[in-house]
Amino acid sequence: MTTELIQVLLVEDNPGDVRLVREILKDGGGDEFELIHVSTVREAVEQLRADAQGIDAVLLDLSLPDESGLNTLRRVVDATSTAVVVVMTGGGDEELGLSALREGAQDYLVKGTVTGQMLRRALRFAIGRQSKLQSLSHKDDLTGLNNRRGFLILAEQQVKIAKRQRTPFLLLFLDLDELKVVNDTFGHAEGNRAIVEAADLLRGCFRQSDVLARFGGDEFAAFALSSEGTDDSSVRARINAALARVNAKPDRAYPLGFSMGVLACAPGEEGSVEALLERADALMYREKRQKRNNHAPIA
Repeated sequence: MTTELIQVLLVEDNPGDVRLVREILKDGGGDEFELIHVSTVREAVEQLRADAQGIDAVLLDLSLPDESGLNTLRRVVDATSTAVVVVMTGGGDEELGLSALREGAQDYLVKGTVTGQMLRRALRFAIGRQSKLQSLSHKDDLTGLNNRRGFLILAEQQVKIAKRQRTPFLLLFLDLDELKVVNDTFGHAEGNRAIVEAADLLRGCFRQSDVLARFGGDEFAAFALSSEGTDDSSVRARINAALARVNAKPDRAYPLGFSMGVLACAPGEEGSVEALLERADALMYREKRQKRNNHAPIA
């Protein structure tokens, strides 16, 4: 069984230190790490922006030709939302290392004292901590779906895949109908149950590889790569069929429904996920207005 490599971006201009890091990561680490080397902050920022999701960790010297000190760290941290940063300081610079932790580094190591075991452990632990924190911070507490932040990160990854594979994709913005009426009539606890029920219904309508989110309140979003059985009409039909099954239950106290905006996108669709979501949101509101014009709200 193959194990996915941990990609480490080494930002270091000293050839001797570069050689040492390569040797100590290889020694005892086998093929666990893949090292990418750049010599300046500018190159590091370009690399992170070009391969935002591929790099797991940045091993950063704080004294480089185009920047030094904490500004080096700030520029790198600003360039990535996913990679962890472990800084390397010179001997006697432990105060700088502690300051780096306050500025967003996960750990710091002092040059000249680093062993292979120490470096590998620092990278693994930093990645593990970051992964746990991101998992918690990217989830909606009520439904367990992604929250807005988690959705945007994952959907941007999927857009890159769609472009590489030349695959169209769908972006959906959904609004749970009449949630205010449910809250006012049955109480907020029942409103929360309706939100959870809606989230579970959406899980059953999409593949595990698709990205689902609750943005808060009554708003949901979904991203799906297009394939046979996954296009605008089929996704709508699947959601509407699931709603019909739920609402047909004899003990149902109120109907569950969505207003949906479904945006079908070409592989090379221009614009960020946020910009595309605004277009899907506008489609959703158009559908919601049509419903209000055609039907009186539930009592």
